[in-house]
Amino acid sequence: MTNTVDRPVQPGEARSAGPTVQSLLATDSREVPTPLREESYEYLGSADIDKDRYLTHEFHRLEVEKVWKKAWQFACREEDIPEAGDYLVYDVADLSLIVVRTEGGDIKAYHNACLHRGTRLCDDSGHANQLRCPFHGFTWSLDGALTDVPCRWDFPHVRAEEFGLPEAQTGLWAGFVFVNPDPGAESLETYLGDLDKHFAPFALQDRFKAIHVAKVIDCNWKVGMEAFLESYHVIATHPQLLEYLGDSNTQYDVYSRADGLPGFNRMITPQATSSPHLEPLEPQDVLDAMFRDFYPDGVGTFEVPEGASARPIVAEAMRANLAAATGADLSGASDSEILDAIQYFVFPNMVPWAGVGAPLTYRFRPYGNDPDRCIFDIMMLTPLPAGVPKPKTGPVHWLGADEDYSAAPELGGLCAVFNQDLANLPRIQRGLKSMTKPGVTLANYQEIRIRQFHQDLDAYLDR
Repeated sequence: MTNTVDRPVQPGEARSAGPTVQSLLATDSREVPTPLREESYEYLGSADIDKDRYLTHEFHRLEVEKVWKKAWQFACREEDIPEAGDYLVYDVADLSLIVVRTEGGDIKAYHNACLHRGTRLCDDSGHANQLRCPFHGFTWSLDGALTDVPCRWDFPHVRAEEFGLPEAQTGLWAGFVFVNPDPGAESLETYLGDLDKHFAPFALQDRFKAIHVAKVIDCNWKVGMEAFLESYHVIATHPQLLEYLGDSNTQYDVYSRADGLPGFNRMITPQATSSPHLEPLEPQDVLDAMFRDFYPDGVGTFEVPEGASARPIVAEAMRANLAAATGADLSGASDSEILDAIQYFVFPNMVPWAGVGAPLTYRFRPYGNDPDRCIFDIMMLTPLPAGVPKPKTGPVHWLGADEDYSAAPELGGLCAVFNQDLANLPRIQRGLKSMTKPGVTLANYQEIRIRQFHQDLDAYLDR
């Protein structure tokens, strides 16, 4: 195979047949946000990834010390703790932080342990006027100051000014609350780099978290996360999507940095266009297939004019449906924002989506100190009508060990898709343990996001 300048195709240059994302965006019925018109791919090598990093306790302990204790990580949304005294506990491996709104409206994150004998101060989420140890009653204010010691006469050696609750750093970005246990770490703004420019058109800070489903999965957190960083698996795992999803035509972009901090990456998977793995479908068939899964009331109602594409017709119907459901003004949202899977990755474990039609955010983290298990959070950030204040979020819907995503009907048509992914993840973890090859092999283009993640992970581990 040769390219337009008649030379051999270099590693990472090959692309699937079918329409590119950029060619589809060029025909959008509205102005497409500038960040989506960029392409940023670089070949990062083809070496295998050592399988032990998914399996061993030694590697897990290294991650705890070098990553979870050092990196900025998404803990909650602002609307999880809107009022003074609202708190949420963020757990990752052995680490536990109480993220709380203070009386002055600030957000602080305290290490979740009593300074007397180490008792965990809080669990889950709730509201409190103070932080009181359930064991002996040592008490701190919402600002972390020691306010009460039962039998104070017996602790002359405890100086209140030295007994405040230790804090992690906190920061806000796009409505997300980030924490970093390392007091000497760079600012969140520095850490995120150019990510804010990419998300500026999408105003995630104005959305609210309407859905939050969480489940403990029997796989390493990286196994779980990496399954959602590529569309290469769609042909085997989600074949029912191929009629309206351009899986192999996904655009993958990596944004590396020269300052030693982790970059970010994204993929844009086009919808309302059929997979290049299929024989070409009629646009009407593409429309009907997509409505079948995500807009059943639209089946049989909309027709694609002769010679037209399905994309603008599907987008206009779904735009109107979403506007009616949310009350938000989506008249300016591009077809791409309504239709396509626009998914970013923020090191080490956050996967925010930029579109309106699929307003998802994923998060993956270790479950305790077990490298064979992780917590997978699925959130949906819904747009609001202009001027409507964000409501406080409801409780997280935790799925039990024997429940699949059909027990979370709030996920709608995505339940079947997540169940297909759920079936794969424990198989991967078990398969890695029996695999004789020492590492996993990645595609040059379609799995570039996974490779960038591991290179950034290596950089953190080498610090």
